Amino acid sequence: MNADPEVREHLGELMTREQSDASVARFRAEFDRRGYGWWAVEVRATGEFIGFAGLDQVDEGMPFAGVEIGWRLARSAWGQGYATEAALTVLAYGFDTLELPEILAVTTAANVRSQAVMRRIGMTRDPADDFDDPTAPEGPLRPSVLFRISAAVHDQALHSV
Repeated sequence: MNADPEVREHLGELMTREQSDASVARFRAEFDRRGYGWWAVEVRATGEFIGFAGLDQVDEGMPFAGVEIGWRLARSAWGQGYATEAALTVLAYGFDTLELPEILAVTTAANVRSQAVMRRIGMTRDPADDFDDPTAPEGPLRPSVLFRISAAVHDQALHSV
């Protein structure tokens, strides 16, 4: 998945197997330390691993702070609702279990697929919050958008269904 150019299009350079394995080891260590992080996403019927979703602290040096939701799926899983289903589960965990007041989401300005998921799960974007990602190289990965959802908005959406 991390070696697929389409999956990595909005994330940066391709990763080797060793780099990908090292990132999973970091995810596990952070999860153990914080009690939350990234979970594997699997197809319920088959148990096939198709990606991951979860929560992470916003990187230092960003123009905002908080807890960020994210997801990454194998290309074969795109367009089937898995990202939305996983993201809704992650939001529920963040608000109901961790009692977070707000959850953020960040992606490149060009990543319309992830932005669509953000809107489907009830997140909103204020263009005034858009920023250039200081961790990205000059180029198409730098212009970024910030989406937000508060616990109150999430709760309201659940009770209006």
